[in-house]
Amino acid sequence: MPAPLVPVGRVLLRDQALARIRTAIVSGELAPGAVVKDADLAARLGLSVAPVRAALTRLVDEGLVEAKPQSHTRVTPLRPRQVRDAAVVVRAMHELAAREAAGTATADDVDAMRAANARFAAAVDAGDLDAALDADDDLHAVLLARAGNPALTATVERFTPAIRRLERARFAAAHGRGSVVLHDRLIAACAAGDVDAAVATTTEIWTALLSELEETDDEPR
Repeated sequence: MPAPLVPVGRVLLRDQALARIRTAIVSGELAPGAVVKDADLAARLGLSVAPVRAALTRLVDEGLVEAKPQSHTRVTPLRPRQVRDAAVVVRAMHELAAREAAGTATADDVDAMRAANARFAAAVDAGDLDAALDADDDLHAVLLARAGNPALTATVERFTPAIRRLERARFAAAHGRGSVVLHDRLIAACAAGDVDAAVATTTEIWTALLSELEETDDEPR
């Protein structure tokens, strides 16, 4: 009996639009405060309006876009205080991931984290912000995957882009090099199955980031 036909196009296009628009916002290609129109974005992306409109709705939920009925839709201005609030939530989620995953991390997990930290260190030395943030995400994603908690992962995915957007505006090589050392400690804790050390180090990693964000001007832009 042949397999039933299932719709595939619209959801896939929506997800593609979401990923591309989110990346443009986080990178600054779509600047804070910029007015966005679904028809214009659709033309730029080579898509129909429907998936772009669905993507913008999701980005409103993520806090990267704000919409005023009968007025405009625009990229949310950078509001450091709100981003710091999001970072506190994300820190708690990563602490939970470390608590649930560090004791069961496999040798492959540890190897993947070491490889990601090596890429992170090289990117920091090269001043390659995009590669550094990608490698940092890859490292922490290992524990998120091992924790196997979809709600936890969804929360991190929802709030991290807003944090990354502010990080891009304040990237400092010195902070990045400090993160390499903290990553090494986190990896060592996971290799040893030391849950308490993994959680404590995760807290230190995210507290260092919050300290950086505390120094950011709270004027939206």
